Amino acid sequence: MRPRMPSFWVKAALSLAVVAAADVLLFDAGGLGLNLGLFSLALVGALGFVTPAIFRHRLALLAFAAAALLAVLQIERATFVGWMLFAVALGVAALAPRAPAREDGWRWTQRLVVGGLKALVGPLVDLRDVLRARARRGPARTALMVVSAGLPLLGGVVFVSLFAAANPVIEGAFAAIRLPELEVARPVFWAMIALIVWAVLRPRGLRRTLDAPRLDGDLDLPGVTTGSICASLVVFNLIFAVQNGLDVAFLWSGAGLPEGMTFADYAHRGAYPLIATALLAGLFVLVFLRPGSATAQSQPVRKLVALWVAQNLFLVASTALRTFDYVEVYSLTRMRIAALLWMALIAVGLVLITWRLLRGKSSGWLVNANLLAAGAALLLCSVVDLGAIAAAWNVRHAREAGGRGVGLDLCYMRELRGAAVVSLAEMERRELPEDLRRRVAVVRAELAADMLDRTRDWRGWRFRDARRLARLEALGSPASRAGHGTAYRCDGALRILRPSSPATPLTPSPKPGS
Repeated sequence: MRPRMPSFWVKAALSLAVVAAADVLLFDAGGLGLNLGLFSLALVGALGFVTPAIFRHRLALLAFAAAALLAVLQIERATFVGWMLFAVALGVAALAPRAPAREDGWRWTQRLVVGGLKALVGPLVDLRDVLRARARRGPARTALMVVSAGLPLLGGVVFVSLFAAANPVIEGAFAAIRLPELEVARPVFWAMIALIVWAVLRPRGLRRTLDAPRLDGDLDLPGVTTGSICASLVVFNLIFAVQNGLDVAFLWSGAGLPEGMTFADYAHRGAYPLIATALLAGLFVLVFLRPGSATAQSQPVRKLVALWVAQNLFLVASTALRTFDYVEVYSLTRMRIAALLWMALIAVGLVLITWRLLRGKSSGWLVNANLLAAGAALLLCSVVDLGAIAAAWNVRHAREAGGRGVGLDLCYMRELRGAAVVSLAEMERRELPEDLRRRVAVVRAELAADMLDRTRDWRGWRFRDARRLARLEALGSPASRAGHGTAYRCDGALRILRPSSPATPLTPSPKPGS
């Protein structure tokens, strides 16, 4: 599509303004926070300015509002997941005014993916169209424009050269001019930002999208009959009943484990295979028990499916309980929280697949429902600080603090960075062994100093870090590095520096009397 010149040049000028703002906000910044939020808001404002149709389209307006909220969220705490959600919302807002109404998530996934790929060549396509539009004006007019622009430039250069030769002041002024050194990183940064901005202001979607794979009606496969599906469900239910019975005996009842097996082995060996089992169960129902098929209409099959899904949900609950028990004995990490959220998503997916089967919902409904659940989980991860949750739990349950867990892993607390600083400051106020108190203070002080350094640059300022620093002040823990110039290990202990051995001489020492 050939660009309309007035609108095109307005977008070009606005793109240059946003790129200039990104250069000030993001280039060579020490951290991400306020700068990323302001840049994201600039993208939102630019899109709203050049695309007023957004405010007359329901989906586009909802996505536009979501993008604005997610942009503000980056000021609270900049995260990769949060900015990816912002990019998706902004992409939907840009493409929705030209897209057909009431499309499902499958079609919107195609539009966003293809739009992102087209954005890589979009500026080149627009430049080609501009050059073609200029060429259609005729060679005589183009030559006249070149001559008209060249005459004042050439004349100006000649007169400035003559004045510089005649006037030492002008000659000295030109001699004092120093051209900047060639820098590669900044132009590359400008190009990357320009691609992002141009993709937002001139989005390129799909005219036609592919239909979702049909997952309804009878499946014409040899040997797949209502009888075979029913027999399979009976076998599956019996196998799952044995596994769930063992979980009830050893896991839910609190009985001892078999001889030679530790709790860690039991938890690790069970978690991932059981999750894979639940995923395979959902895939089986999705492929072989399609709404509208003769198999799905069979009452015995529907009852067996409901029983099997219920057993799968119990299996997922047992897997989550294994993780909870493992965390109770050892420690909590971000990855273990993410694993629990993943288990919850699997359980939701199983329920949605079964509901679709029993109620005859479409494939589009299933895609939309699962995307909504996944989006809610990702939004939760971008809003809630999982690191702070893990740090607070580990401090409360540490063996040194009277908890039932293992000793506090200060090296992992250091990896959590600012998320752990408040929990460590609160732990300092408890009754602790002197050595542990000193090491906790060292780690807390270094994490607080790093956080304070980020907030000194206004571009990396984060509202969440500001609240943490205020909390540290309230607890009486200054944000200063402990032991300047002293090397500490990751757990806050002093690093023992062994004295180096004297160097061996390269030539043998002279023998006595020689």
